[in-house]
Amino acid sequence: MIQNIDEWQLQVVSSLKLQTSDRTITLEWLPGTDPRPDERIYRINSGQESDTSTAVRFEGLLPTQFADDSESVQSIYRIIERVRSEFSNIRYLGPFRERPSRLYRLPSRIPREVGTNGDAAAGILANDMARGQGDLISRVNEFLGKNLPGWSIEVVERGGMYSVIFRSTADSTITVNVSDVGTGVAQALPIFVQRAMDALRPPIEDVLEIIEEPELHLHPSAHALLADLYLAAAREPGVRFLIETHSETLLLRLRRRVAEGLSPDNIAIYYVENNGGSATAQRINIDSMGNLDYWPQGVFSEDFDETRALVSAQLERTDPDES
Repeated sequence: MIQNIDEWQLQVVSSLKLQTSDRTITLEWLPGTDPRPDERIYRINSGQESDTSTAVRFEGLLPTQFADDSESVQSIYRIIERVRSEFSNIRYLGPFRERPSRLYRLPSRIPREVGTNGDAAAGILANDMARGQGDLISRVNEFLGKNLPGWSIEVVERGGMYSVIFRSTADSTITVNVSDVGTGVAQALPIFVQRAMDALRPPIEDVLEIIEEPELHLHPSAHALLADLYLAAAREPGVRFLIETHSETLLLRLRRRVAEGLSPDNIAIYYVENNGGSATAQRINIDSMGNLDYWPQGVFSEDFDETRALVSAQLERTDPDES
């Protein structure tokens, strides 16, 4: 659990549960006992006689240093090392990808990732055209054909600079510079570029890729296609995904795929709920039929509420003589 402390302008891990197949260890913050600004006192509970309260330093969400050296603390160290080894390589793509430019320079070095705001995507495409065989662009166009049909992408040299353009597959004479296309298409381009890079050159080490709102500015019909894009990528070794989304359509597609036979073990759904000054991530379990065991009240209920209000308004305005 993360708690916001207004007077400190800081978020604090107020409770942490570490669970393995054979034991569970919890850390509970004891406010008002902190010895220093960068240390906080936590009560450690593992069901052992050596359980204690000790000062703990955190790096992000995970503890890095304990003042105590009890058996409970040693167990925590072992669990943390396992977690860190699983997520040693982390990528992040933020919710607001960089607005494309009309022209790009060829990068001197080939980026391995699109970057936190997708700014390297165009340079990666330009490099593939100028120095590569065009395989990356071809793979991106495969994704576009499935997810944003009607357009393909090309890179054109213009006086030592490079332009990324979209060409209509229905009329090849129609081209649009990437800076002039709809915001949703431009926002989604880094997603397709990263997926193409991983498909052609799978990561040597396991990667956790964190993406915020991949559906941003896209039509709802494209949200479900993005869900399929990530499901297909997750079937390949090397990359796992942590996706923050506000899309009901994306979630419905995941549930549909489970009902069609995808193992629910491949998907973990969490709802982050704010409670005053803290937030809790609650696991929502999904069964083999795509059913959820819990859903927060009022979330994704807008369509139903609006439809009910629309029908009610229509009934109120109906002339009784016309009934």
